[in-house]
Amino acid sequence: MPRARGRVSLKGKLRCVGQTDTGRVRDHNEDTIAYDADIGLLVLADGMGGYNAGEVASGIAVKTIVGLVKDAVEREDLRINDSTAGLTRASIILRDAILRANKIIFQTARTQPQCEGMGTTVVGALFFDNKVSIAHVGDSRLYRLRAAGLEQMTMDHSLLQELVDRGFYSPEEAQRAANKNYVTRALGVESNVDVEVQEHPVQKGDLYLICSDGLSDMVEDDDIHLTISTFGANLETATKQLIQLGNDNGGKDNISVVAAEILESFPAPRGILDKMLGWFSST
Repeated sequence: MPRARGRVSLKGKLRCVGQTDTGRVRDHNEDTIAYDADIGLLVLADGMGGYNAGEVASGIAVKTIVGLVKDAVEREDLRINDSTAGLTRASIILRDAILRANKIIFQTARTQPQCEGMGTTVVGALFFDNKVSIAHVGDSRLYRLRAAGLEQMTMDHSLLQELVDRGFYSPEEAQRAANKNYVTRALGVESNVDVEVQEHPVQKGDLYLICSDGLSDMVEDDDIHLTISTFGANLETATKQLIQLGNDNGGKDNISVVAAEILESFPAPRGILDKMLGWFSST
């Protein structure tokens, strides 16, 4: 008997948009973004290192992650939990895709002289069964707007964040710090990388925003919150306004944002065995 699949289209359940901009100072864009509302995937990578090599790294990262996640979503049952890792299959798929991207970028940097020293941050979100799996490396961020509150769901893998964690800076002082860009983790720098993964339940009306540090360095969280709250009824306008605000504040880096709004719940389809187990557990 063929195994029941967990594949379900999220079309009509999410509204997704994305924008990327070179900014006011850089002469080319090393950010790469992708989103697919049908499978519930958002990905953003912020490349670095070498002339134009940053965009090579971020491009490899996004292309690899999107390709592997799409393939896995089509053929695997995402409802399965991994008891050893404590993660859903969706989270493991996203994490493993990022790990694979790291190996490809690392190998490319070693074998192509023009790509030596390149790397990229990455943040991805995969929605499934009324949950979101979040995986990130570096200082690209994911925020969640729920009801009236904006929360940063990822913690930067950066020297500055480590100094905050150790009490050398307050979060407010860190926001004003001059050097925010020294990351302690990135794809392609070493043969292995530690991908931080988390899972959270989602609610109808939630808005998720991933961004490169070109936004978060130029725009304070309160202003991100105000912009989303003001223009949230039109996500495309909201993302354009965020990029405009980053440019108005200096635009010192490439600025990229991808947003997703939860329009309807999206529970995974349940087979007859799942339903029977549900009946017994409720008695």
